[in-house]
Amino acid sequence: MPNDIDTRGIPPPAREESPDAIASDVAAVGRLTAVPSILQVICQSTGMGFAAVARVTEDSWIACAVRDEIDFGLIPGSQLDIATTLCREVRLERSPIVIDHASKDATYASHHTPKLYGLESYISVPIVLRNGEYFGNLCAIDRRPFPVSAPQVRETFRLFAEMIAGQLDDERRYLEVDDALSSERTTAELREQFIAILGHDLRSPLAAIAAIGEMLARDPGAARVGQLSRRLLNSTHRMSSMIDDTLDFARGRMGAGMSLALSLEQNLDVLMANVLSELQLIGPERLIQSDIRIMAPVLCDPGRVQQVLSNLVKNALVHGRKDAPITVRVHGDAERLVIDVGNEGAPIPPAECERIFEPYARAVSGSGQPQGLGLGLYICRQIVSAHGGTLTVSSSAGEGTHFVAALPVCRTTTFH
Repeated sequence: MPNDIDTRGIPPPAREESPDAIASDVAAVGRLTAVPSILQVICQSTGMGFAAVARVTEDSWIACAVRDEIDFGLIPGSQLDIATTLCREVRLERSPIVIDHASKDATYASHHTPKLYGLESYISVPIVLRNGEYFGNLCAIDRRPFPVSAPQVRETFRLFAEMIAGQLDDERRYLEVDDALSSERTTAELREQFIAILGHDLRSPLAAIAAIGEMLARDPGAARVGQLSRRLLNSTHRMSSMIDDTLDFARGRMGAGMSLALSLEQNLDVLMANVLSELQLIGPERLIQSDIRIMAPVLCDPGRVQQVLSNLVKNALVHGRKDAPITVRVHGDAERLVIDVGNEGAPIPPAECERIFEPYARAVSGSGQPQGLGLGLYICRQIVSAHGGTLTVSSSAGEGTHFVAALPVCRTTTFH
């Protein structure tokens, strides 16, 4: 018999054919709104009284959708012994079988299937998904003979089988996307809980520790108490900084970038000086030399700009030479704000100058131990970038290491 719907080829690995998987496929066909219309058109156009979409595996034949006008006796979910059907042969050959008049057909007159079910006309075509997986058959039968081998009938069945396969593919993709979205929502909820723990539960004991440290620092008692209080305050600030960095990193990766609360800040010079005063209190043994001159109001997120300065100075405190000053230059005019933080010490190798702005890139301090989470410089660059600016580093034995953040003061583009 001519093979005009030949889909033979190398089949993909067999999909799981467990009862649950088959039940899922039956349900999927039941959700395809076009299938009942397809079966109706098949019966009306051919004159045949029974049409069905069947899930056909190596071991089973299961009706997924049925139109029965001849009381054949099958409903969705009904099963036939695969050995009694011609669909098994269609599946093995991946080629249609078409019979106009079985009792007069040289090939099928003595075949057990037409005799068993009393069939005269029969047509069955493969339903093959886009990935090559064999799903089942689109078939029609009748106890009366009909000329179903006509080219237009065969082509109609082929197109309908392709349409059903395409809809099944779309249905599976929809379910996969829905499962992925559900999983992503669950992950997002866990991230929110994680952020809440960092943002609240950990901050409360930190606040208590900081308060104790400040009281000890004010106590005019023994010098040992003052020394311990400074260490306590320093540890508290380091822990708080890690929490801030982790929160910013998590929020940035979950959303569209660094969030800003913009305002036209008139006293940014005072705010920047306050940052340096707090850092000097934490490390009184280190010298921080500052030159802060901001000549015009700055449209920015002042808290974020303070965070940039704080992170850059903390980085210099960790990695700079202990007996050399840290230099801070903050200049602003009508065009831009420049924050330059420098320190002396071992220069950063050229190959590392960009890597240190990546998340979790932790340089080794003078003590030989990595400091912090490796997020500070990454977050600084994200803040500066969100303002429309740039953050760069230069490092040499003669000039020392300088981190320079340049932010435009007036912008017409939209901030993140």
